[in-house]
Amino acid sequence: MSITTNRYFRSDVVKMTGRVDTYTAADLQKAIDELTADGRYNIVFDMTDVDFLSSKGLHVLTETQIETKKHGGKLVLANTNEKIRESFEWVGMADYFEIYDDVTRAVGSF
Repeated sequence: MSITTNRYFRSDVVKMTGRVDTYTAADLQKAIDELTADGRYNIVFDMTDVDFLSSKGLHVLTETQIETKKHGGKLVLANTNEKIRESFEWVGMADYFEIYDDVTRAVGSF
């Protein structure tokens, strides 16, 4: 598992590999907290290499969305695999996040 962040003019891209589960969600939260502590509230979560998202991972994303929106920003998702997209639909969260097919479009949404 690895997490990287890249800063762009209007947004930041957070990329994680592997599973976002009970054991790794705290690392994702820490990376996002570092951005928001620096006043960066437009965040793209690049899920290209994420193959599993647990309820704890969904909680981190939901809390991030709430926090970013408080400050006029948002969290958007990019490259979400079909299985994870389906899980958003199952739990009624399909419309809670903007989901883009690639990072370029996600970054361009800001």
